[in-house]
Amino acid sequence: MDFIADVIAAPFVCIGWLILGAIAGALANSIMKSNQPLIVDIIVGLIGALVGGLLVSLLGINRPDEGLSGWLASLVVATIGAIILIGILRAVRGRPVA
Repeated sequence: MDFIADVIAAPFVCIGWLILGAIAGALANSIMKSNQPLIVDIIVGLIGALVGGLLVSLLGINRPDEGLSGWLASLVVATIGAIILIGILRAVRGRPVA
């Protein structure tokens, strides 16, 4: 319930998540050479952020939470997660994600 209250109290945070997800998805797609529409980039980036965040927490890696360094760390984690997600999708589909 705190998550919903945070979203309602700070809508710009949600916009920030979408922007970060779009950037991470676009970076992952350019690295993985996969041309997809922007909405797919955003979705891959957001899910990739979850995948990357899970991996970082499982590995016990500490990262900054605030400021520019926190934003950049989140971007790197989300991009790595999106790359992993694209790789998994390619493996499951048996062909490049297009």
